[in-house]
Amino acid sequence: MRIHDISLTVTSNLPTWPGDPKVELERVEKIEDGANANVSRLSAGVHTGTHVDAPFHFLADGTTVDTLPLDILFGAVQVVELGDQVDLITAEVIQSAGLIHGVERILFKTRNSAFWARGETEFQTGFVAISADGAEYLVQQGIRLVGIDYLSIAPFKNSRPTHQILLKAKIVVIEGLDLSQINPGVYQLACLPLKLGGSDGAPARTVLIEQ
Repeated sequence: MRIHDISLTVTSNLPTWPGDPKVELERVEKIEDGANANVSRLSAGVHTGTHVDAPFHFLADGTTVDTLPLDILFGAVQVVELGDQVDLITAEVIQSAGLIHGVERILFKTRNSAFWARGETEFQTGFVAISADGAEYLVQQGIRLVGIDYLSIAPFKNSRPTHQILLKAKIVVIEGLDLSQINPGVYQLACLPLKLGGSDGAPARTVLIEQ
């Protein structure tokens, strides 16, 4: 068994969505300064790095992240690799992507993964995301979880349609995955968002298990 960590490392240099809180991670108690132990303080938005969106993120009456069913966040997942020529994940793109019949969880590996491989620290507006008709197609196929390798499942400056379609259908959304070292195929997914009461999202340590 091999475990692949597909979570982004949270540091003060991690890019965040424009307007979201920047990451502040600092030691406030230091052994070298005479403290009994090292103690750090973290300040960050709930959609920092690798994170899960709850329906409440885009639906006023949606459920919050602490109530998400954990059975969706664990289980067989297909990593689908799309070529560098794909700029938008439409229904047509998904139809030709070779989804396995009966799959319930999908992670899309796109040219976005090169951002993480290069160590980009600036937010990239030209990332690949899922269109509204692509989201509708995923709903029709009975998908229960979908993940993407950048900070939003939806195109820049057009966030609502894709998010609302997926979240209304109770599809769990994972954003900010680092799939740069992952080959396409089937894995076991384990994703645990922080249990933040009443929150619209939460950072999540996410791994793929290869048997």
